[in-house]
This record gives sequence, C-alpha cells and structure tokens, in this order.
Amino acid sequence: MKTSRREFVKVGGLAVAGFAFLPDSERFSAFARATIEMRSDANGSRVWFDPIGLFVEPGTTVRWIVRENVHTTTAYHPRNDHHSLRIPERARSWDSGVLVNPGDHFEVTLTVPGVYDYFCAPHESAGMVGRIVVGNSGGPGSEPFDYWVGKKGTSDWRHVPAQARNAFPSVSRIIAAHRIHASGSGKKDD
Repeated sequence: MKTSRREFVKVGGLAVAGFAFLPDSERFSAFARATIEMRSDANGSRVWFDPIGLFVEPGTTVRWIVRENVHTTTAYHPRNDHHSLRIPERARSWDSGVLVNPGDHFEVTLTVPGVYDYFCAPHESAGMVGRIVVGNSGGPGSEPFDYWVGKKGTSDWRHVPAQARNAFPSVSRIIAAHRIHASGSGKKDD
C-alpha cells in the first residue's frame, strides 16, 4: 500500500502537535545531543576528553568521537573490570571497546539523572577521565571516591587511580559552567 503525500503530511503534523504537549524537559531533551572529543597530543604523551565536564538534561545522547590515538569510553561500574560504581545505580553501564581510527565514535543516551564518571581504559592511569552531570548532582558519582569501602559486595572493586581522581572537575563547577574544557585544550569553559 502506497502512502499519499497528503497522508504523510497529516501524520507528521499530528506527531508534531503531540510533541508540543510534552513537558519542556522531555520535549527539548528528546533530540538533545552532545559531543565529547577523545584527544591526544602528537606523540601520545598527553591524552584527554574534551570537554572533561559536561551538564546535560535527561534524555541527551552523548557521542564520543576519536580525534587522535586509540581510546575507549567506559563507565565506572563493577561490570567494567570491577571498577567502583560512579554512575547512578539505575543507569546502564557502557564500554565502547577500543576505538581505533579518527572519526570512530560511540553513543549513549543518558536518561537517569545524576553524576556519570567515565574513563578511557588504556589511559585511565594517565588521568583520561570525564564527568557528566545529567539533570542533578545525585548518585555514587557525587560521593567521595572511597564511599564504597567496607560495604557488602564491594571487596573486588577497584579504586580510581590518584591521577584520575585529580583530573575530575567538581560537580558544582560543571553545574555552573555546563561545559568544562580540559586544561591546556586551548578552549574556554562555556
């Protein structure tokens, strides 16, 4: 069965009209996108995510894209090589796997409000980490790095390395600026 142009326009118009009745937070975040670049200097001695800190509304799709070097984007979550939990408890963890070529990318839609900490698996100990605040500042990512020590079921969790801990921008700074660029990136915070 072939759809006429008039029927197609009618259905599209009804969809747009229904979209207008969604609450602002759902309407504007339904198509929200943010990009984080995975960067490196020419010889690979300095690596970073840019921006390193980002504020988004729930429902935003975040795309990590490789510009140089070989990277991953990996959520701090016990499913990812026993790392400590630093994303909201109800959120899905992710691991992009190794992204090799410039332009390679990986996307996640973040729907659960809270703080999401993530790292690059080959470069975590070099401080290649990032933080995304989704709607509010709650969850394990807003807790001290060792909040879980001594709690049941966490004995095999890995600590965040000191170099990585020191690289994270504060949650309050991210909320105030919405976008924190890595130091030395040459970009100013928004």
